[in-house]
Amino acid sequence: MTALQAAIGVLNDLIDAPLDAGRKLGKPIPAGVISARVAWATVVVSACTGVLLASISGPLLAVLALTVLAIGFSYDLVAKGTIWSWVPFAVGIPLLPVFGWLGVAGSLPSWFTPLVPSAGLAGAALAIANARADVERDRAAGTESVATRLGCVRAWRLNAALLIVVLAVSITWLVVAGAAPLRIVPVGIAAVVVLSGVVLGRHHTAGRREWAWEIEAGGVAALGIAWVYAVTA
Repeated sequence: MTALQAAIGVLNDLIDAPLDAGRKLGKPIPAGVISARVAWATVVVSACTGVLLASISGPLLAVLALTVLAIGFSYDLVAKGTIWSWVPFAVGIPLLPVFGWLGVAGSLPSWFTPLVPSAGLAGAALAIANARADVERDRAAGTESVATRLGCVRAWRLNAALLIVVLAVSITWLVVAGAAPLRIVPVGIAAVVVLSGVVLGRHHTAGRREWAWEIEAGGVAALGIAWVYAVTA
């Protein structure tokens, strides 16, 4: 999965390089740290490596790896810069735990029933937060996104609502399932991190919105790990 995400991320930077030139000086391609040729080679090698490693766990995981690449590349090449940019996130993020669990166990337990749709909502929320972080740049470039279409305030409200639903479902499921209280504590801590990102995202400055999106992403990742830990104990 690390290799697959590397291929998707580098292709994303390649597509963005002309737009990032002079605007995002920390990006390696427009900064001249890495050439486009090396970046394209990284995309190909990373993608092939990811599919090859997945195939060790069987043909089903290899197909799933190709699906992950297709979703990621569709964002880079088609959906990004449109009001539908959130769709690949909503579809792709739920595949992350599915990929990991199938690779190890070969099947999915019943608690994936709440996990997969919650991950889809979280993916859509993170895509909206990411779009809010780039809203000024997108408007300057004439690029449309869910944030430019809804406006920063309504996009923030939708982002907040989706994440609150995810947190409510996650904690409620553990309580109903009878998870040990000490196992729920890490989930609560991760929830606080997610909510802190949501609160920070209310600010209208681009820098704080960028921080908010990164905090939300880290919090959602921690939430997923903590939730799986609690439900499998």
